[in-house]
Amino acid sequence: MFSKSRIQEPGPKATEPAADVPVAKGSMDYASTTPKTKPPASVLSSDLTVTGNIKTSGDIQVEANVEGDIRAHLLTVGEQATIKGEIVADDIVINGRVIGRVRGLKVRLTSTARVEGDIIHKTIAIESGAHFEGSVQRQEDPLSNGKPAALAAPGAVDAV
Repeated sequence: MFSKSRIQEPGPKATEPAADVPVAKGSMDYASTTPKTKPPASVLSSDLTVTGNIKTSGDIQVEANVEGDIRAHLLTVGEQATIKGEIVADDIVINGRVIGRVRGLKVRLTSTARVEGDIIHKTIAIESGAHFEGSVQRQEDPLSNGKPAALAAPGAVDAV
């Protein structure tokens, strides 16, 4: 079952740590053992009413009613959701209702979308059946905090 000849083979064994890498007894190298997967999207369910701003660096799916601004990496607005406020994200998919400004690199309004407000985007897709009231403006960097020149009041000066 066991043989000494196997133990005396030169080079590190597959089950042994390399000689030049110290490993504490009982410790694991989590960087190599944990898969590098993206965390799942946060979900705000339809039974919620949220009053206030939401900010995440991850993905979020909103099925709730939200009164406030939302900032995320990927934002999906569910068919039954209503958002009253500004939404800003790299990638935005709107299936429900948004009342307020939309700013995103990629913005998609599906056939069930209802948007009342301006959309500032780098790329946009509007499916047949979507309802939209507002203006659409393309910008290279729609995520910047400054107001676009076309939407600023004439003669207005932004304080720095």
